[in-house]
Amino acid sequence: MGHTGIFATAAECASKAGENVDATGWVEANINQWCSEAESFINVLCRYTFSDNYATLNADVKKILTEACSNLVAIYGISFNMSGYTTRVEAEDMINILYTRFVQCIGLLELQKSRDFINNA
Repeated sequence: MGHTGIFATAAECASKAGENVDATGWVEANINQWCSEAESFINVLCRYTFSDNYATLNADVKKILTEACSNLVAIYGISFNMSGYTTRVEAEDMINILYTRFVQCIGLLELQKSRDFINNA
């Protein structure tokens, strides 16, 4: 089984989850499921199916989708089991930082003028 995510690679997601992410949960099947869920969530939140034309988007502008997706997938991975992190506060801080940036990305992606820009860049 290979990685099936559209917006973000497994490596991009792993880099956000950090080196202390639980290896028993950070497996390909879970990463694929989390990517699928994150991509669907992003599409529904924005009321626009970015995944339909992702491959045709300009590389410079579609990275906001990569960032949003990888941030959310990393949150899922960190939340799976926080025991590998130095402290629970460390894991929670990472989640809070990733979530804040995810919300900022979605705020931009929800705007029609942002979608127009992404599609026409």
